[in-house]
Amino acid sequence: MFKRFDPSTDVSTSTQVKTSVQRGIKSQINNAHPSLSVEILDELLPKKPPLVQYKVGPHLMLFCRGTEPVFFQHRDGPVLPTLKFVHKYPGVKFTSVTVDKGAIPFMLGGANIMCPGLTNKGAVMPPDEGDGAGLEKGDGVIIYAEGKELPLAVGVMTMSSKTIRTKNKGSGVEVAHFLGDGLWMTEEIQ
Repeated sequence: MFKRFDPSTDVSTSTQVKTSVQRGIKSQINNAHPSLSVEILDELLPKKPPLVQYKVGPHLMLFCRGTEPVFFQHRDGPVLPTLKFVHKYPGVKFTSVTVDKGAIPFMLGGANIMCPGLTNKGAVMPPDEGDGAGLEKGDGVIIYAEGKELPLAVGVMTMSSKTIRTKNKGSGVEVAHFLGDGLWMTEEIQ
């Protein structure tokens, strides 16, 4: 999605996000990442400076706090945080998965996460039973790698965690943004 992103040519329009829309974005983020409290969200996305929405291509919205990209959304998909934003707040617990070491070089090239990378030894996904009740198709996730402290990518589940465990074949997570892509290299949007 952001593999060859260049803000000087790919960003077309910008508008300041209304307070009511910003509350809706916070609500979507809170639903996608239930461990985030309202207080943490208010701290991460304060009213000042206002949130600015940039249109990127025909189907992508980039949300910036001032000129710093903090969240993005593709079509009607989940609102996902940028990696720099997640790295800036390492104590915040976003919904996440961990891939095994073998997936790291592929992930850094922008490849999607295959099911075996999520089920092999060293990989971690939320359990399918209990409080978390697993992940569903279309959920946004932060992607960590075995042995790494900070996440390497952000993506969207292409199938549920239960299906990944049983099928163990095909793409499990579509990578939307990864370490070293165009959005990662962007310092600010003007």
